[in-house]
Amino acid sequence: MTGRKTLAIALAAAAVGFGGWTLAAQGAAYDVLIRGAQVVDGTGNPYFYGDVAVKNGRIAGVGHLAGAAATRIIDAKGLVVAPGFIDMHTHSDMAVVADGTAQSKIRQGVTLDVIGEGSSVAPRDGLKAEGDQDWTTLTGYFQKLEKAGVSMNIASYVSEGQVRRVVMGYDTGPASPAQLERMKQLVARTMEEGAVGLMGRFESGGPEHPDEVIELAKVAARYPGSHYASHIGSEGYEQQKELDFALRVAREVNIPVHVLHFKIRGEKLWPKMPEYVRQVQAVRDSGFDVTANVYPYGAMSHGWSSIVPLWVREGGPEKYAERLRDKSLRPRIKADPDFIAWMEEHGGWEGVVMARARTPKNSEYEGMSVAAIAKARGDADPADTFLDLMADDGGGISGVFHNQSEENVKLVLSQPWVSPASDGSAINLQAAGVPHPRNYGTNVRVLGKYVREEHLLTLEDAVRKMTSLPAQVLGLRDRGQLREGFAADIVVFDPKTVGDTNTYEKPKSYARGVPYVLVNGVLVIDKGEHTGARPGRAILGPGYKAARAATSGQ
Repeated sequence: MTGRKTLAIALAAAAVGFGGWTLAAQGAAYDVLIRGAQVVDGTGNPYFYGDVAVKNGRIAGVGHLAGAAATRIIDAKGLVVAPGFIDMHTHSDMAVVADGTAQSKIRQGVTLDVIGEGSSVAPRDGLKAEGDQDWTTLTGYFQKLEKAGVSMNIASYVSEGQVRRVVMGYDTGPASPAQLERMKQLVARTMEEGAVGLMGRFESGGPEHPDEVIELAKVAARYPGSHYASHIGSEGYEQQKELDFALRVAREVNIPVHVLHFKIRGEKLWPKMPEYVRQVQAVRDSGFDVTANVYPYGAMSHGWSSIVPLWVREGGPEKYAERLRDKSLRPRIKADPDFIAWMEEHGGWEGVVMARARTPKNSEYEGMSVAAIAKARGDADPADTFLDLMADDGGGISGVFHNQSEENVKLVLSQPWVSPASDGSAINLQAAGVPHPRNYGTNVRVLGKYVREEHLLTLEDAVRKMTSLPAQVLGLRDRGQLREGFAADIVVFDPKTVGDTNTYEKPKSYARGVPYVLVNGVLVIDKGEHTGARPGRAILGPGYKAARAATSGQ
């Protein structure tokens, strides 16, 4: 072989895969070829112009694929192609069981939702079935989901609170050694069924029994690649205690920690946010892996019950509803320091809005603040209005709360270790009530408002925060980047028009500027329309892989 031929072969071999550029053979047949796009590969590297090819559910080529053939060719000139977005904080657990098309998420380019915040779908051993829940294990949930079909991928945590409920019901006391051992067994089992990590969710001030949570986190840490996620329940006067506990887990258990919806609520408390950011950065600088997520909105959403003192909620839903209806307890509730503080943290009665009521007679107030409802009803004290409505509804009202600082949203979102995440669900336009707009617009809001309009983030970094960063937290080795061999979860969007289309008052509308979305190589959004395809699958955590390897003797 001549020296010139040897050099040519060596150069060709070096070019394959280098810097995202692939030399494709003339006439190579792909399933889908996205041609002429602005390629933002998810790493944070500068974009380049090129093509992305898909074959058998995987990315088969990235770069200048001149002469390549495909069953479907998408002309993406003027558009951006990026990895599908990963939402690290969602409540899509039952939403995707009810409607597997996942409309509000898939239409903005989200190809993976992570569920399990609060009460995870498993374990459910010995618990009464609720609605469509007919499984007891995470395996059973995933089997039900995949049998029915789902348009996006789903991963799940195992919740500390869920495990405790299975073992101890609504008992808030300390676990006995036998009970703690049973909880540890359930965490291990659910991790080996595919949970991506352990979720800790606490109402205010951190866990009542912190050493128990530490022990459960140690179980999760047995599986390399897993992590502990901390839902900060207070987000107000007790936030420091909760953040301290999350950072304690990182140090003491030596497990990666991911903090959900890193924010501060209540105008009096807004100035504390920069210090919280500094605390997390200091722990990172000292050698521990701590990351976080945030939703890009100044209002939050959860049940009105979060304003009600904990003693009212003890003993489960039935006891809670009884206490709300007991008028003799009203003076005590209204005078409770937690009730007063949590109402202030949630934006006052002007900032507390009804999103959804369970009873028809209360639904006429959906979209109104408690202050406005009190005025319409002629009530002298909005606190009485709030408690009367909650009593009528059995405590089941959900709300939107206008209580955060836009400056703090920007501060947190700009940290390199923070991902955007919705804290929302995969729903459709028939969703009940007046839901938070984040269900429909989180990711595209980042691209439209904070990239294109306000230049808070570069396009490349915004995409990194929604793709490879969450994939890194989840320990996913084949998602979150446009790279050969990776799963073909792909979004194509128009950088000039991508954005949200909704408001708090009229939240039920889909994202704009996202004409194509592929999940596992299948087009789910095609020319802006949902194809009906349901190629999503369960994304299983490191415990599942470890268990399978042990079983097979590898």
